[in-house]
Amino acid sequence: MAYDQQPAPNLYAKREAIHPQLVKGKYRVIKWAILIASLGLYYFLPWLRWPRAPQEPTQAILVDFAGSRLYFFGLEIWPDEFYLVTGVLVLSALLLFLVTALWGRLWCGFACPQTVWTDLYIAVERMIEGDRNKRLKLAKAPWSLSKVSKKLTKHSIWLLIAVLTGGAWVLYFHDAPTVIFGLLTGQAPGSSYIFIGVLTFTTYSLAGLMREQVCTYMCPWPRIQGAMTDASTFQVGYFAARGEPRGKHKKGSDWSALGDCIDCNGCVVACPMGIDIREGDQLECINCGLCVDACDSVMKKVGLPTGLIAFSNQYTSSSPVEKRARWPRIIRPRTIVYAAAIMVIAGVMLLGLGTRENLEFGIERDRTMLATQLSDGRIRNAMTARILNKESDIRSFTLTASGPEQLSVKAVGHNVDNQHIAFDLEGDKQLKLRIFLTLPAERQRQETITLTLTDELTGVQHTRELTFVRPAD
Repeated sequence: MAYDQQPAPNLYAKREAIHPQLVKGKYRVIKWAILIASLGLYYFLPWLRWPRAPQEPTQAILVDFAGSRLYFFGLEIWPDEFYLVTGVLVLSALLLFLVTALWGRLWCGFACPQTVWTDLYIAVERMIEGDRNKRLKLAKAPWSLSKVSKKLTKHSIWLLIAVLTGGAWVLYFHDAPTVIFGLLTGQAPGSSYIFIGVLTFTTYSLAGLMREQVCTYMCPWPRIQGAMTDASTFQVGYFAARGEPRGKHKKGSDWSALGDCIDCNGCVVACPMGIDIREGDQLECINCGLCVDACDSVMKKVGLPTGLIAFSNQYTSSSPVEKRARWPRIIRPRTIVYAAAIMVIAGVMLLGLGTRENLEFGIERDRTMLATQLSDGRIRNAMTARILNKESDIRSFTLTASGPEQLSVKAVGHNVDNQHIAFDLEGDKQLKLRIFLTLPAERQRQETITLTLTDELTGVQHTRELTFVRPAD
């Protein structure tokens, strides 16, 4: 057969379902604790209230698009302060880099949303269909009323969790009690139903149907984290020098020719990714530690030391168990760089929070005509002063214009007393004050006008300087 007539190779491999076995141990307990805490916070936080001004929402955490701000307990982030949110994201990324350099994919194994929701879905599956052996038996069994009932119950609960997940996400963008009532009565915004539908689909498909494929094929982190680990990084590993050659051990037989691994495959059936940790470092490993719990329980049963599979680094991964006490070098170039960057970003954010102003004051000139000559020959500049009160309470201000002696000041809708404009501004409100500045035509061409905004309660002043514009000759 000619080369161009050869059939194309089949590159598609059908997914083989993984049914991890339930294990008991310290890492399984840690995973349960993180699952309960993270899901509890996710579903509970939108209902937490926080005292604020009467005109402001009382939801503790709220992304308020209508009000153009983000509420986080006692902190209000305005659009011009979005750099703080960016700082939080950068800081989170650097913390992830540091954790990865120290302990590998610890985030993936314990706190990643994909891991948390997958653990929850597996727990539901185990509750309905039983542990690993029963699930395998059910998968091979012919369809019956009992099998249909179990599958239907499992998927119904999965869908309910997915809907609750999408619904909880929407609550972070609207007042929780209000939007729940709107969702139940069909009066919620259309965007709420769209987001709930999208998140229901993604949660159900990613945590229920795709699971380990998300971590292996969709997530870029397994490929990125390799550049952040080194010989000192603590990761789950198998101590081959102690375990090999592996083989089945019988009670009372001579074990001198064999290693401690009894080849029970307990670590394999416990792995949610379906890999064999004894084959060395693998991209699919998420460092969840469940294989450690499974192996330790077997070692206890056969009367051997635990730790055949454990968190270790490359300095100790090939050493006998009694020589494994060496602690990795925490302080090394990459961790110093990550820690220094974290401190710098955190310092900048704290400085930004400490120096952030509770007021915005800006001057906007007319774009159509910078200067106008009046009938009496005087020159007038028109502009708009924009004042935003970022506090919740009403505040009193005075806007003062200072410059040449013959400066004349007028304001639309406000009285001007000796170039002073007094006004009150409610909390979380913006005032656009239309101002006209006038000077005689025979004045010099370059003149500076200073506008000073004074908070009457605190005496704090904000100044803006501008050049008086005259028509071209």
